[in-house]
Amino acid sequence: MRHRNKGKVFGREKGPRDAMLRNLAQSVILYERVNTTLPKAKAVRSMVEKLITTGREKTLTSRRKLARVLTVESAVNKVLEELGPRYAARPGGYTRIIKLGRREGDGADIAQLQLIKD
Repeated sequence: MRHRNKGKVFGREKGPRDAMLRNLAQSVILYERVNTTLPKAKAVRSMVEKLITTGREKTLTSRRKLARVLTVESAVNKVLEELGPRYAARPGGYTRIIKLGRREGDGADIAQLQLIKD
């Protein structure tokens, strides 16, 4: 039974899993698109959307909340100064997942997670 088990494990311990998701979210924010496996894209999508929603208001509190997750200062600045104002009028749904097919080596489903241009 899966009672109260929320989220995917990806065959990793908690620390490496959290680091992987943070790095993936940071890459999506900095480059506005990233190719990864479909389960990872689905897992990081909500994380990216919450970060952008936090960055919609440019306050010291939101900067500190973003800095807890994003390790690079340029990613925090991009959320606050570029992405927050871009999606200010949008009520959510800042990302899209496009399926790209299967990976050659192991047959994993590959998807591109990208920010919607608004």
